[in-house]
Amino acid sequence: MKICLLSRNPTLYSTRRLKEACEKRRHRVTVVDYLRCYVDITARSPKVMYVGSALEKFDAVIPRIASGNEAGYGAAIVRQFEMMGIYCVNASQAVVRSGDKLRSMQLLSRKNVDLPKTGFAHATMDKDALIDLVGGPPLVIKLLQGSQGAGVVLAPTRKAAEAVISAFQQLNANFLLQEFIAEADGHDIRAFVVGNRVVAAMERTAPPGDFRSNLHRGGTGKVVALSRKETAISLAAAKAMNLNVAGVDLIRAKRGPLVLEVNSSPGLEGIETATGVDVAEEIIKFIEEEIVEHRELDPHRTKLDA
Repeated sequence: MKICLLSRNPTLYSTRRLKEACEKRRHRVTVVDYLRCYVDITARSPKVMYVGSALEKFDAVIPRIASGNEAGYGAAIVRQFEMMGIYCVNASQAVVRSGDKLRSMQLLSRKNVDLPKTGFAHATMDKDALIDLVGGPPLVIKLLQGSQGAGVVLAPTRKAAEAVISAFQQLNANFLLQEFIAEADGHDIRAFVVGNRVVAAMERTAPPGDFRSNLHRGGTGKVVALSRKETAISLAAAKAMNLNVAGVDLIRAKRGPLVLEVNSSPGLEGIETATGVDVAEEIIKFIEEEIVEHRELDPHRTKLDA
C-alpha cells in the first residue's frame, strides 16, 4: 500500500514508529507536513498540493493532527483527501470534534457515556450556582483551549474556584468546571483503542504535589488490566466520537469508570513503553483490514499495490 502519514514533525516518536511499522509490513509511506499542504478544489480532479506538486494517490491516510489553532487546517486537509476517495483512518469530522473539549463532552453525554459532573461557562456572574452544579469544591477548572494538562487548575475551596473563574473571565475564555474525583488519588487510565479493540492500556500517576497525571508533565505510566466495564466504556467513547484510533482517558470513581477525554492523535511513546505492546503495528494491521473493505465497497478503485 501507499500510505500518507500527516504529521508536523517526522522526528517525533509516534511518527517514527508509525513509519517503521509501515515499512516493516512492506508498505510505502510518505510523511507530509499538513500545514505546508494546499489544495486545488476543482470539479472532477481535486488535489492536495505539497512542495509545488500534487501528492500521489495514496491508499490510506493516517492523520496525526495536533490540537490548537492548527487543528482546523489539518482537518481541512484530511477532508480534501476524503473528497478524493482516499481512506482516512480517522475522519476529518471526528478529528474536529475530538479537538473541541466542549463538543466532545456533549457528544459523549448524548451517547450516555459516563462522565464526571461537568459545567460549561463564559461570562456568567452566578458563580455559586455554577460551582454547585458540579457538586461544589474541590473541583477542576479547565480552559477549553488547553492540552496535555495545560490550563487545568484544581480549586480546593469555593473562594479559590471563584478566583480562577474570575481570572478566566478576564481572559475572555470559555471554560469547563468538573467534579474532582478524590478517590482517584492522582491516577487515571489511558486506553488505546484501535478499531473495535482496546489494544493497550496504562495507568498514569501524577508526580508528587500535582493532580495531573499527564506524562508530559512528569507523570509515570505502567501497564494495567482493564475491567470489562472499563473496556466497554473505552470502546463506547471512541465509537461516540467516530474514531477508529483513539486514546481514551478514564478515571476510576466510586460509582464506576468515567471518561475524561478522547484524543484522536494519542501519543505512542508512553503507551508502548509502559505496556510493551507494538501499538504502531496494531494500527497498520487495522488499516490493512479496512482498506480491503474500502476497496470492496468501491470496485472501481485499482487493486492494492504490494
